[in-house]
Amino acid sequence: MDSLPRPAFRGPTFIRLLARLTDATLPQGGPAPAERLSQWIDWTRAVVLSKALDAKPAEAEHGAQVLDRDEAAACAKTRATLLASITGAPELAVPQPQAVGSSDDADAEPPAPVDFAPFRQRHLALQRSMLIATGRLRGDLRDRLAQRSAETARLAEVDAVMEGALSPREQALLGAVPALLEAHFERLRAAAGTAAADPSAAWLEGFRRDMRGVLIAELDVRFQPVEGLLAALRTH
Repeated sequence: MDSLPRPAFRGPTFIRLLARLTDATLPQGGPAPAERLSQWIDWTRAVVLSKALDAKPAEAEHGAQVLDRDEAAACAKTRATLLASITGAPELAVPQPQAVGSSDDADAEPPAPVDFAPFRQRHLALQRSMLIATGRLRGDLRDRLAQRSAETARLAEVDAVMEGALSPREQALLGAVPALLEAHFERLRAAAGTAAADPSAAWLEGFRRDMRGVLIAELDVRFQPVEGLLAALRTH
């Protein structure tokens, strides 16, 4: 009897992509966002957040220098640079096939087995780049908000507290992605059989496409707080 198809997982693009690449069946439901958030923030962070929310907004400094800078353009440029580093990663490019009929074919050594290690190193490097770039943008936007008004200054303070509270959890979850990709890589390689060592084989191109998709979706996730701060600047 054929096994029942896995139900489609509904959720953000990043989570849906990871669900598609794993053998595990993910639950459709779960705790409400507020309940899950309460599990991630310990009581000391909760106290700091409460103080930031309840405190009287501090007045923005009179005469504070506001840089003449297009924040949206700067964020878009950073995002485009990170996206280019993903799409242009050499490990994710399809190698050109070897010419057929070469005089050295008889003496050529068989291709070495394709290994996941270079993909892991590239993935970790790209994650570090995204973390550094988005963290810098987030700090710059908070500085601009702090100079805009008392209300936006409080928003900047709340965002700083939330970043400090949630970043460890976020990094732990995102740090598990390479292991999920490696398991997906191994399943595809095992299913490829004799084509497993061919660097231009269809299974490997499929994996490269999947890895690119996951990285681009992670970039979207990392830019969500940046886009929220940008929206606050536009409306205040």
